Amino acid sequence: MQVPAFLLRRLYVKGSLRNVDGGFAFDLMNKLGSGYADAVLPLTVDGAGVPKERAAFAVGDERTRFSEITPERPFTLAMDRTLTVEVEGLTLTGGPHTIGIGFVVTGVGEMRFDVTDTLAEGGRHHGHAAG
Repeated sequence: MQVPAFLLRRLYVKGSLRNVDGGFAFDLMNKLGSGYADAVLPLTVDGAGVPKERAAFAVGDERTRFSEITPERPFTLAMDRTLTVEVEGLTLTGGPHTIGIGFVVTGVGEMRFDVTDTLAEGGRHHGHAAG
């Protein structure tokens, strides 16, 4: 069963888009139900692809690069848990940006959505040190 993009957009925490040291970040909060991703598709920023090695999920102090997620090492999106998506090497300018994200889910296939958000005032910093 395909999940409509308008539902998936509810994962995105509006107003969380911000520049951090060496890149940018935004938050996702799962209100839809726990799930597992066998792969994460490359992010897009204003229509341009971002290499999977440069994007990571951060939950607390644990970071998982998009390129590390496989069917043998799936990514879990727990219910009511906030996670941060960090992108290295790309700093955003002021104004609105469209971010596209997608997952490959067993039994469902590809699920994609995009959101448009404006960079947080002052580029709020919540970043994690690169490790």
